[in-house]
Amino acid sequence: MKTDLTHGPVMKTMLRFAVPMILGNLLQQCYNIADTLIVGQFLGAGALAAVGSAFSLMTFLTSILLGLAMGSGTVFSIRFGQKDHIGLKEGILASFTLLGIVTIILNIVVFVGIDWIIWILRTPADLVVMMREYLIVIFAGLVGIFLYNFFASLLRSLGNSVVPLLFLAVSAILNIVLDLWFVAGLNRGVSGAAEATVISQYVSGIGIAIYTWIKFPELLRKDKEVHFRMSRVKEITSYSALTCLQQSIMNLGILAVQGLVNSFGTTVMAAFAAAVKIDAFAYLPVQDFGNAFSIFTAQNYGAKQTKRIQKGIRIAVLTSMVFSLFVSICVFIFAKPLMTLFIDAEQTAVIAEGVRYLHIEGAFYFLIGALFLLYGLYRALGKPGMSVVLTIVSLGIRVALAYALSAIPVLGVVGIWWSVPIGWFLADAFGIIYYFVKRKILLKGSGEDGSLAADQ
Repeated sequence: MKTDLTHGPVMKTMLRFAVPMILGNLLQQCYNIADTLIVGQFLGAGALAAVGSAFSLMTFLTSILLGLAMGSGTVFSIRFGQKDHIGLKEGILASFTLLGIVTIILNIVVFVGIDWIIWILRTPADLVVMMREYLIVIFAGLVGIFLYNFFASLLRSLGNSVVPLLFLAVSAILNIVLDLWFVAGLNRGVSGAAEATVISQYVSGIGIAIYTWIKFPELLRKDKEVHFRMSRVKEITSYSALTCLQQSIMNLGILAVQGLVNSFGTTVMAAFAAAVKIDAFAYLPVQDFGNAFSIFTAQNYGAKQTKRIQKGIRIAVLTSMVFSLFVSICVFIFAKPLMTLFIDAEQTAVIAEGVRYLHIEGAFYFLIGALFLLYGLYRALGKPGMSVVLTIVSLGIRVALAYALSAIPVLGVVGIWWSVPIGWFLADAFGIIYYFVKRKILLKGSGEDGSLAADQ
C-alpha cells in the first residue's frame, strides 16, 4: 500500500499517517521498557542501573542508523512526490549500501572497544562485569536494527505507516514473553534480557525486509535503467549524514550526561534509568508526530504544494502543543506510581529522585514537542543542517549547564534535571526566529531541474 500525502484534508491525512507511526514506536520503546521493568523487579537496583546505562549507549548507536534511515526516507518521500520512479529506486539502492557499510563498521568498533566504552561511561566498579555481560549480547542486534529502520523508513516514505506498526507489535510482544522466560524463568540475568531484545529485533528486521521484497518487488528489483550511481550516494549522504549527525549529537549529549549521572552513584543511576524510560515514553508520540509531519512536508515539498505545507505547519503545532500539555499533566500527577512500575516500593530514595526528575522535566514537554516539529520541518525543506544546529544548541547548552549546575552544592543532581528544559527552550527560540526570517526562501520548493536543495 502506498499513500499520496499531497491530497486530501490536511489534518485527517496527517493524523491517519502519524498514528500508526506513533503506536509503532511506542511498541519499539517496549523493548527497553520491558528490559527495565523486568530487570528492576527481578534482579534489583544494581542490574537496573547497568541496563539503564547501556540503554543510553544503545540509543546513541541506534540513532546513527536511525538518522541515516530518516535522511534517506526524506529523499524517498520527495522523489515519490515528484513521481520520479527511477530516482526513487536508485536512491533505495544507494541508501541500502550506505547503511549496510555503516552497520558493519559500527559492529567492529563496538566489539573491539567494549572495555573502553565501559570506562568512558564512568561505570561504577561493582557494575562493570554486569554491564559488559549485557553489552556483548545487545551489540549483536545492530544488524536487526539496521534492517528494520531502513525498510520502515522506505515504507513510511511511500505513505505506508501501518506495516511497520504490525511488525513491531509482533516483536514487542515476543520481547516481553522472552524477557519473562529468560530472566524470571531461566534465571539468565541481564544477558537474558539482552538476548530477548536481540531476538525480537531480528524478527522485526528480517520480517519487514521479506514483506517489502514480496509486496514491492518493483522498488527493489534492479532494472536495466536503474544503476548504482555515486551522484545518488552523494544525494542520500547530503540528507542522511546531516540527519545522522543530528541524531548522533542528540544522543551523544545524552550519553555525556549519563556519565555525569553515573558519578552520583547507584541510587541516582537507577532513578535516572527508570525516569528516562518514562520520559521517553511520554514524549515519544510528539517525536513520531514530528517525523510524520516531516514526511508529509517532504512529499508536498516535492510536489510544490506550498500552501498545503503552511496549513500543515499550523495544524501540526496546535496538535503537538495540546497533546504535550495533556501528557505533562499526567506525568506530573502519576510520577510516583509510574516509578514504582520499575522500582520496588521499598527503594524510597530511588523513587524520590526519579519523581523529582519527572516533576522538573515532565512539565516542559511542549518545548520538546516544538523542537521535534522544527527538526522535521527543516529536514523536509532541504535544510537538514539547520536541524543539526538546533540539536547543537539544545544539547550543547544541556551538557554545559548539567556540568556547571551540578557542581553547585545547593543544586547537585537537580542541576542536571533543570538543564534539559532550558536547552529545549533556547533551541526552540532560535529555530522559530530563523523560520520567520527565512520563510519565503524555505518554502519556494525544489529546483526547476528536480534537484534537491539539501545542505552540503
